Amino acid sequence: MSENGQKVAIVTGGSQGIGAGIVAGYRDQGWAVVANALTIKPSDDPAVLTVEGDISEPATAGRIITKALARFGRIDTLVNNAGVFVSKPFTDYTAEDYALVVGVNLTGFFWLTQRAVAEMLKQRGGHVVNISATIAEVADSHAPAALAALTKGGLAAVTRSLAIEYATRGIRVNAVSPGVIQTSMHPPESYQSGEGERLPPIGRVGHVSDVVGGVLFLESSPYITGEIVHIDGGKIAGY
Repeated sequence: MSENGQKVAIVTGGSQGIGAGIVAGYRDQGWAVVANALTIKPSDDPAVLTVEGDISEPATAGRIITKALARFGRIDTLVNNAGVFVSKPFTDYTAEDYALVVGVNLTGFFWLTQRAVAEMLKQRGGHVVNISATIAEVADSHAPAALAALTKGGLAAVTRSLAIEYATRGIRVNAVSPGVIQTSMHPPESYQSGEGERLPPIGRVGHVSDVVGGVLFLESSPYITGEIVHIDGGKIAGY
């Protein structure tokens, strides 16, 4: 059981990159964290519970919620960070590509959020943060991304829908929409000034800390719901 009312966040895709940064960010705020990933090592921090499993499987969502409640007794925030990105011409996508991207980006969101919101309703409060992507709203000819548009765009839409559905019941739902962030997901050449057409108007790619700051801003802003915060160096505004 979480002691002294310590708040608890669940973070999917929490083993590396943005997810690991979000886990660390919540811990820095004094929260306990349940971190999920397909593979993730146990933590030496007693306030961090790791749960391995494929987020696209309903059984994994059930295990995450059950273990979170057994260890900490509550769920205050869910950060749906787990995601995959496959860039191909539309006609080259395979059934396997479709199953992978939709499974992680949408199916995983659906089952875990459904379970988490049910617990938040019992507590009469909570917060869901979805990690979308600016490329779902601003197409890039250098990076064909129909499956990202389909799935991450879906997260942006459902963010607004759920925010209104639960606005009077103490549950906020927001999203963060990153542009290119310096993680293992993007090739090193995309960080260089020589690839100017891939850089946002601000002139550099983002850092994990930029996204973490956006998530924690939403966490600390109780009057914000249904918002999509673009952390993309101005790409959403145009060129």
